[in-house]
Amino acid sequence: MENLQNIRVAVDAIVFGYKNNDLYALLIEQQFGTSEKYWALPGGLVKNDESLSDAVIRELHEETNVQLTFMEQLYTFGDDIYRDSRNRVISVAYYALVDASNLEIKADTDAEKVQWFKIDAIPSLAFDHNLILETAIKRLKAKLTYEPIGFDLLPDEFLFSDLENLYCTILEKEIDRRNFRKKILSYGFLDQTEHFSPIKSGRPAKLFKFNKLKYNELIEKGFHFEIKFA
Repeated sequence: MENLQNIRVAVDAIVFGYKNNDLYALLIEQQFGTSEKYWALPGGLVKNDESLSDAVIRELHEETNVQLTFMEQLYTFGDDIYRDSRNRVISVAYYALVDASNLEIKADTDAEKVQWFKIDAIPSLAFDHNLILETAIKRLKAKLTYEPIGFDLLPDEFLFSDLENLYCTILEKEIDRRNFRKKILSYGFLDQTEHFSPIKSGRPAKLFKFNKLKYNELIEKGFHFEIKFA
């Protein structure tokens, strides 16, 4: 029996940024065949001669000017065969964490605008992109408790209070800051630098830096990262 398919494969990118104690997602504005414009996740169709990872990196760079070398695959969306009214499209979603203060975003190709949106102020998105974003947020919250990915959202050097606020913001929970600091420092992969915060109010505070080499060495020895909240 002949089995004919007419299915397209796309990729979508969920890029999270963190600034001023708020979590953001990067969105683009596009026009999809009508006079109405929609905000959407960066992404597009995969070319015949490229891998999924190459496709998402290319689309993200083309539409937002953001150049990433690593994104983690999130989930494949295609159970709803009518998720795109134009064609049958299966989307493979990827997500990444970036230091939003260190990126220059610029709309290009078929994106008319590109903008950071606070997670609690996301508009109605094209296709099923709200669902994709919600799935990525759940993954981010879960992974934050068993892998130190939060450092990817911060500058190379940061205040310890910035790390505390990041966990409180994303997990939407208050923490025992004294115990949190004690536990994080006990792991041994956080270096205190000789640099101080540029903020001039109050007592000068030293900046910290994530030692990825030390963390990888600990992982090889069987180290298990875990952050729990009551």
